[in-house]
Amino acid sequence: MSSEDAGHIEPWLQDWCKRELGAAPVEQLLAASLMSDVKAVRLGDGREIVIKTRPDPTGRVATCLAVQRAAAAAGLPCARPLTEVSSVGDLAVHAEQWRPGGEIARGTDVAAAELSARLYAAVIAVTSRLGSPPPLPNPEWVRWDHDGLGHWPPNDLHDHRPGADSLRPDLVAVAARTRKRLLAAASMPHVLGHADWEAQNLRWTGSTPYVVHDWDSVAWLPESALVGAASGAFASVETPTLAPLESSEVFLEAYQEERGFALTRDELEVAWAASLWPALHNGRAEILWTHPHVALTALLEQADARLERAAA
Repeated sequence: MSSEDAGHIEPWLQDWCKRELGAAPVEQLLAASLMSDVKAVRLGDGREIVIKTRPDPTGRVATCLAVQRAAAAAGLPCARPLTEVSSVGDLAVHAEQWRPGGEIARGTDVAAAELSARLYAAVIAVTSRLGSPPPLPNPEWVRWDHDGLGHWPPNDLHDHRPGADSLRPDLVAVAARTRKRLLAAASMPHVLGHADWEAQNLRWTGSTPYVVHDWDSVAWLPESALVGAASGAFASVETPTLAPLESSEVFLEAYQEERGFALTRDELEVAWAASLWPALHNGRAEILWTHPHVALTALLEQADARLERAAA
């Protein structure tokens, strides 16, 4: 991509870079959009950086960025923020290091689970000590504590889809039992933690972690709920799924070993309940958007065993 491609960068973003970073973009290296608009650019002084732009109606971004900054300062493998969050109209904007490279670990077996769990324990060891304001509301896929009328949190995109009011009864029953068990844990101490611990958000060089992405997905939850959700979601790559039951068991065991303490019986039950919630979120979306039933199938196959472990 030539330097002429800098013309694809909006004038306001050119001005923002000059003001916040002291140099304007001369080349766009990458552009992607999902939860945030992400642009990797080369500045006129040679630095290669990433600029993230997204709506922030609830003010979550500042806390998420503070957690990411603390993680980088502690030596965890993540991009170091280069600016604070700026408000540009109704958008939150910040810049961070660009860290391309590394490989996605696509395994779902117990070895992959242990590797992922030990890295997650290292992350939580840092983030759980932070005193930043809770970045509420939590991301939807771990927001069982919402105050809406249904089991899933309100979502304008999902709630008006055909079939949203008549989901299959077996899925609704799992959601009801899971949420009831998780709400019973509302009084547990809450900590900050990464809440989208999917393989697609991690990069490795062999068995060495290279970078953890998606710090926009920090949540404020009991530690057992955070690790539980990670134990179910860690194997997800391009298509979200639910990890095999044995792999989630090993994930929880390795996490406790790495953290140096055992979860209580109640905490383990909460972890098992939380392991279902991202798959419930994804399984419902598969139905509503007529996607292949990958997460839904795994969820319904494993629900009874996981709910039994959750005492739900």
